[in-house]
Amino acid sequence: MSTRFLRHFFEPGTIAVIGASEKPYSMGGLVIRNLREGGFRGSVWAVNPKGYDTVFEAPCVTRVKHLPEVPDLAVICSPVETVPGLIERLGRFGVRAALVLSGGAHLDDDRGDRGSIRSRMLSAARASGIRVLGPECMGLIVPGRQLNVSYASQPVKAGRVAYLGQSGMLGNAMIDWAAGRGIGFSHLLTVGDSVDVLLPDLMDYINQFSPTQAILLHLERIMDAQHFMTALRDASRNRLVLAIKSGRTTESDISGLPPTPGVANRDQIFDAAFARAGVVRVDDSDELFDALETLSRMKPLKGDRLAIVSNGLGPAMLAIDKLISAGGRLASFGEETREALFRDDFDMSKPGENPVDLGGNATPERLVEALEIVAADRNVDAVLVVHAPTRLAPSKATAQAIIAARKRFRRNLLTSWMGLEEALSARNESNLAGIPTYTSPEKAVKAFMHMVNYQRVQALLQETPPSLPFTTTADIRRRCRSLIEEAKEAGRETLSHSETAQVLEAYGIPAAPSRYPTTPEEAAEAAADFDGPMALKVVHEGNCRPFRYRQHPHKISAGLLQDLASPEQVAEAVVRLGDKVKEKFPDFAVREYCLQAMQRGKHSMQLCAGITRDPVFGPVIVFGIGGYKVNILADRQVTLPPLNMSLAADVVGRTHAARLIREHSSHPERDLERLCELLVKLSQMASDLSQLRGLELNPLVLNRDGLLAVDFAMDLGAPARFAIMPYPEELREWVTLKNGWEVEVRPIRAEDAPLITSFHEQLSEESIRYRYFHNKADLTQRDLSILSHINYDRQMAFIAEHRGENGAKEMLGVVRVWNDPDNIRTEFSVIIRDDLQGLGIGSLLMEKMIRYCRSVGTLEMIGKVMVDNHPMRALMKHLGFRLHYNLEEQVVDAVLRLNEPESEWQRHRLESQPD
Repeated sequence: MSTRFLRHFFEPGTIAVIGASEKPYSMGGLVIRNLREGGFRGSVWAVNPKGYDTVFEAPCVTRVKHLPEVPDLAVICSPVETVPGLIERLGRFGVRAALVLSGGAHLDDDRGDRGSIRSRMLSAARASGIRVLGPECMGLIVPGRQLNVSYASQPVKAGRVAYLGQSGMLGNAMIDWAAGRGIGFSHLLTVGDSVDVLLPDLMDYINQFSPTQAILLHLERIMDAQHFMTALRDASRNRLVLAIKSGRTTESDISGLPPTPGVANRDQIFDAAFARAGVVRVDDSDELFDALETLSRMKPLKGDRLAIVSNGLGPAMLAIDKLISAGGRLASFGEETREALFRDDFDMSKPGENPVDLGGNATPERLVEALEIVAADRNVDAVLVVHAPTRLAPSKATAQAIIAARKRFRRNLLTSWMGLEEALSARNESNLAGIPTYTSPEKAVKAFMHMVNYQRVQALLQETPPSLPFTTTADIRRRCRSLIEEAKEAGRETLSHSETAQVLEAYGIPAAPSRYPTTPEEAAEAAADFDGPMALKVVHEGNCRPFRYRQHPHKISAGLLQDLASPEQVAEAVVRLGDKVKEKFPDFAVREYCLQAMQRGKHSMQLCAGITRDPVFGPVIVFGIGGYKVNILADRQVTLPPLNMSLAADVVGRTHAARLIREHSSHPERDLERLCELLVKLSQMASDLSQLRGLELNPLVLNRDGLLAVDFAMDLGAPARFAIMPYPEELREWVTLKNGWEVEVRPIRAEDAPLITSFHEQLSEESIRYRYFHNKADLTQRDLSILSHINYDRQMAFIAEHRGENGAKEMLGVVRVWNDPDNIRTEFSVIIRDDLQGLGIGSLLMEKMIRYCRSVGTLEMIGKVMVDNHPMRALMKHLGFRLHYNLEEQVVDAVLRLNEPESEWQRHRLESQPD
C-alpha cells in the first residue's frame, strides 16, 4: 500500500477505544490503562453501547457518532463480527486510522453473499480510505511519545530499536526479553493478520520519519514480495536490520502456498531475499538480541579471522569447533606475535598459536597482557575472551581489568564469561562498558559470524560490480518472445526441446549439437551427421516441464536410449521409444526426438542451473550439482534476479560444485567465471521473457572445453512479477545531439560506477556545488553504490551516454528522481558536463524524466535550485516549472504538476509541504 495516514497511528493527539470497559478481562480497558500509565498526554475516549459514564477515568459515549470530535486514532477491541461495520462508520465519521486488536479463528469463513469478515473489513476500509492495522495485532508502542496503545503486560523502555512483527504473543515475549537485557525500543508493534497496513508500509514509515538505529523483524509470511524487498533494501541501506522468520520447515509453514518447482525447501528463498537486501537473519529470539548487541557495538570488520584468548583449553576448543562449522576462520598469528607468546609461563597448551591458553592460574593482568599482544596482530580481525572464574582470577575483577585497558586493544573485542553466579557480575560490567558479552563461547562465536555475514551482505548490497558479460538486443528479445507466443497460441504451456535450444542459442548459452527428427527415416538420415556413439531422447508433454521429477528420479531415463552406434540402431530406437510413450503415456503425443552425440570423457562435471518461479518471490535462479538425483543432493543454491557478476559469484561460491572446481580444475578461475556468466545470462533471460515460468539445464556439462547444456526443458506461465524490479530495457532510446553525436539515453545500472567516477572527475567545482550544495571532491564507495544501485520501482536515473572515436563510452549527463513511497512527489536533480553545455542535453534528460514520471502516475515533481544557478532556473522555467524563492533554505523551489490527484488524501498531501 503506502505510508498514507500512518502518522495517525504513531503521532495521535486523540484516541477513541471502542469496546472498552472496566471488566477484569476487557482488552479495551487494558488499552486505556496502558495509555494512562504510559503518560499519554492527548485526549482518550471510550466507546461502549452499555452507557458507562467513564472507563478508567476516560469519558465514555455509546456510539462513534457521539464522540466530541474526530479522533486521530480508533482502537477496536469489540467482537470481531462487529469490526467491518465499525470500520465503515469510523470512515464515514472522518477517522483516518483504525487499530484492530480483536481477532478470531473464523476471519476467512465465507458468510454467503456477505463474504468473509476479512473481505468486508477491507471493502469498508477502501470505501472511505481509512487505514486499518489488524485484526489480531497486539497494538503499537512508541515510548518516546509516551504512547502505549496495546495490551502489553509491562511498560517498555525508550530506545533506538524498532521491533516490527506479525505475532502479538511473540511481541509480548519480545518486550520481556528486551526488559531482561535492558534494551529499549523506538517503536514496537505487530500487524497480526492485517488486511491493509503491512510490514513494508511500516518499514517505509520508520525509514522516512524515525531516527531508529536498528529494525528487528519477525516474519511469518510475505504478501507482496516487490513491496517488501523495496522497503527492506531501502531500510537496510540506512540502518541495521535483523530478521527472524517462523515457518522454516514444511510442517510449520501455514501459508498454504504451492511448492516452488526445483526448490525442496522454500526457506532457502527467504535466505536469498534477506541476503540480497543486506539483512542479517537469525534462528531464534535469544540469537536476535545477541546479534543486535554485537552489530550495534562492534566496529566494522576487515575480515573473518578470529583469535581466542582463554584461561583454559576446553572452552577455547568449543569456540573453535563452532567457528569452523559456521564457516569462520581461526586467525594465524604473525611472527612477532608468536615470539611474544612463546614463553614458558605464558601460553600453556600450544605456545605461539591460536587459541592462546593462559591456564587456570592466569591473573587479570596476564590476560590483559595477552590481549594487547594478540589484538596488535594484523592477521587478526577480532578477539574473543573466554573466561571461567578461578580463585586467582575472579570474573568481575578480570572484566574490570579488561575494561580499564580496552583503549589499548586495536581490534574488536567479544567476551564470554562462563557461569551463572560469579560470571553474572562480569557480564554486567561488560554490558555497562559497551563490550559485547555472551553466556557461552558458542554464542559468542555465532554472534561474531553474524557480524561477518552482515559485512558480506552489506558489501554485496553496496558493491559496484564489473561490466556485464552479455546484454540482449531488441532482436534477441523479439525472436524469443515470438517462439513463446507461437507456443501459447497453439495452446501449449511448454516449449519443445528444439525451441528451447533456439532460446539458449539466442542468449549465448551453448547447447549440445542436436538433430530433431520426427520419423525413423529422418532419424537414420540425421545419424549420418555424428561420429561415434549417439543418444536419442523422445520429447513429449510429460518431459518438457522443468524440475518435474517423479518419486523415483532415475526413471526419467526411461525416455532415453544411449550408445547407439549406427543409423539403423537410431531408426529402431525411434520406434521403440515411440511405442513406449504410447504404452506408458497414452495421453501424450510425441513432439519430436532429440539426437545427440554421447557426452563422455574430458573429466566432465555435471551441473544443474535454471530459472524457477516462487509463488511469493516470483522468478528465482537456481544452481548446483547436476544429474537426475539433483533433488536428493543438498547442493542447490538459489538467488533472486536480476544478477550481476558479483552476485553470481556469491551464489556459485556457496556450492559444493565450486569447492570441487577449486580443488580439481586445471583453471578454476576461468571455470568459475564461466558459471557466473551463465547465471547472469539466465537472469537476463528471466527479465526479458516475463512469460517464461521455468527453465532447467540438467545436465549442464563443465569440462576443459567449456560449458555445454546437454538436456533442458522450458515451460510458460502468466507474466511474472519480480521481487526486485529488473533493469527496464524498454526505456532505452537513441537520439542525435546538435553537434551530430549519436547518444543513448538509458536507465542507470550498477555496472555504471566507473562511468560515474569519470563523469564526476570532469565536473567543475561550481557544477558540483550546484548539484550537491557543497563541494564534493571525490565519490566514496558508498556514494557510488547509492548513485548506481537503485530500486527502479521507487527511483529512476537516466544517463546520456556517447561512444567516443576510440570506442570508449563516456557519460554526458544524468537526471535522477527519488519518489516517496506513496508516489505523490518525486524530487529531481540533473547535472550536465561543463564542456557540453548548450547542446540541449539538460532539456533532453529532463523531458524524458518528466514523461517517465507521468507514465507511472507520480503527481508532482519538485527540486531545489541554488539562487545563482541561472542556467538551471531558465531551464526549469522553459519546462513549465513554477519557481518561488525559499527564504528559509535560501534556494529556489521548482515545482511541476505531472498528474491530477484522484482522491482526497492525495489532494491533502499535495497541499501540505513536502515531507
